[in-house]
Amino acid sequence: MQLTSFTDYGLRALMYLAMLPPDELTSITVVTEKYGVSRNHMVKIIHRMSQAGYVEAVRGKNGGIRLGKPAEEIIIGEVIRSLEPLQIVNCGADNCHITPACRLKKAIADAANAFLAEMDKHTLHDMVAGNDDLRHLLIPVRPS
Repeated sequence: MQLTSFTDYGLRALMYLAMLPPDELTSITVVTEKYGVSRNHMVKIIHRMSQAGYVEAVRGKNGGIRLGKPAEEIIIGEVIRSLEPLQIVNCGADNCHITPACRLKKAIADAANAFLAEMDKHTLHDMVAGNDDLRHLLIPVRPS
């Protein structure tokens, strides 16, 4: 199974936001530059995640983005479900003439459900807590 770049960068953006001090705001531009993805793409990702409550967008002169809820409450499997178009294959009768007798679609659905069940065991907090290597990559130490 391969996640779309939309979901991939959505998860990466959440990891970045989770590494920031609580309630610290950042900008979409900063996240975009951190991962080398187009700003337009990241705007769409952040918008979708803000609709789902994973990101809070604060408007105004001192606005920005931050996590919409604690990292401990953000379940990776739920994030994937909210961002990913989970139809792995198109089994519609218009698309495939073996659909009425096909057993592959159930096997694929079972595999996707097993993947999501595993991802439901992990929170955003699990991905970032105590991960100093990640912190150094995402939040370089500023000289004093």
